[in-house]
Amino acid sequence: MSRIILIIIITMIKRDRVIGIDPDCDRSGITELHVKSRCLNVTTLSFPLLMDYLRFLKSEFVDKMGESVVVVIEAGWKNESNWHATRSSPAAAAKIGQNTGRNHEVARKIAEMARHIGLEVDEIKPLRKCWKGKDGKITQEELSKIVGGLDKRLNQDARDSCLIAWVYAGLPIKL
Repeated sequence: MSRIILIIIITMIKRDRVIGIDPDCDRSGITELHVKSRCLNVTTLSFPLLMDYLRFLKSEFVDKMGESVVVVIEAGWKNESNWHATRSSPAAAAKIGQNTGRNHEVARKIAEMARHIGLEVDEIKPLRKCWKGKDGKITQEELSKIVGGLDKRLNQDARDSCLIAWVYAGLPIKL
């Protein structure tokens, strides 16, 4: 019970910018959310480019402007279930498990490097999948209704990173 209260208190601390990251071994979804203006910068980046981007954020917004920035990373290993073992053939389950493990390691490395750069990091359990898309994932249309019109089509990792940042910032979700 006290852990839940602590999590709520930590997420209630207002930040100037929330960086949501949905890690992937090829290109992670990244969203920079300026909380006050609700301005979003959403993209996907490879690991090396993501490190460059985090250094830029630290330099420009933390060091020069004195803003509070938190990097929020989806930590899939915090899920307790092993859902892929029950729905697939052994070979398919092994492949899914391998890919999942690779993504988890990328997430851990992103967190490690962000801390090394000097950014605050929060590794969060994946959000509940309650949307209309495949496997309960959020669709482009649903996300557009929440955050306002999006000017470009986003892939699933980018949409997920946007939702992570939006929810972490405590902004309303109205459909």
